[in-house]
Amino acid sequence: MKQAIYRTLIELTNGRMTSSILYKFARSKMSRFLIKPFSKTYRINEDEIKGDLDQFQTLHEFFIRLLKEDARPIHQGEDTIVSPVDAMIEDIGMVDSKHVITVKEKDYSIAEMLGGVEEAEKYKGGTYMIFYLSPSHYHRIHSPVDGQVMRQWTLGKKSYPVNKWGLSLGKDTLSKNYRKISEIQYDGGELAMVKVGAMFVNSIERTYQNDTLKKGEEVAYFSFGSTVILLFQKDAFQLVPTIQFPAPIKVGEVIGHIV
Repeated sequence: MKQAIYRTLIELTNGRMTSSILYKFARSKMSRFLIKPFSKTYRINEDEIKGDLDQFQTLHEFFIRLLKEDARPIHQGEDTIVSPVDAMIEDIGMVDSKHVITVKEKDYSIAEMLGGVEEAEKYKGGTYMIFYLSPSHYHRIHSPVDGQVMRQWTLGKKSYPVNKWGLSLGKDTLSKNYRKISEIQYDGGELAMVKVGAMFVNSIERTYQNDTLKKGEEVAYFSFGSTVILLFQKDAFQLVPTIQFPAPIKVGEVIGHIV
C-alpha cells in the first residue's frame, strides 16, 4: 500500500507542466533570493566555492557552482580510480550472471539500464558502485580514470526520485529514469558511467570537449541532485577495503585500484 501511494503521488507531480515550472523558476531572477537560505539550510561550505554567493544570478547557477581549484585534490597514483562526484556511496556489489544488481532489496536489470543484453554482458561478474548526490552536494561530475570515451548514449524520458525513498519505494528508478551513459576505455578495460536524472528536471549537461580524458577532469553536471552509477568489468577493479556504505565521498578520493 505504501509503495502504491508513493508512486501515485510522484506520478501526479512529475508531469511536463510541473517540470517546466520548476525548470523555469530555477533559472529566473526571482530564484536568486533563495540562494542564501538554500546554502544555510543545506550547510554548504561557502569557503570552497569559486567566488561568493552574490555573483550567482539564479538558483540554477548556484546548483552548478564551480569550486576553487584546490578544493578537490585528485589522487594521482597510476593505478588509482577516484570518485567522480561528491556524494553518498549508497551501495556496492556485484553484477550477477543474469545482469542484475540488488539495491535496497530491489533487483535492477543492468541490461535495461544500459539498453540491451549485449551492452550488459561485458559487466557480468563485475562491480557496481552507486553514488547519490543530494541537493546539498557539488553537482559537477569528473572522470574517475585516465581514459578514452568510446561511446555515449541516452535512454529514458521521465525521472523519479533517486534518494533512499525513491530506491526503496519507487519502481525501477535506476534502470528506467532518464540517463546518459558513457563508456570509458582505460588501462583496466572498460567502465560504464551511468548518470541518472533526478525528479522533475532531466538536465545532465556534457562539458568535456575531447574524448581523451584525464583523471579528475570535469565531464558533465547535474542541474539537481541525482545519482551516478559506475560499472566495472570482472577482475578489472579492486575496491579500497576500508570503503563502507552508506558513506560520504568527494571528487578525487580513491575508491579502488586498477587490477
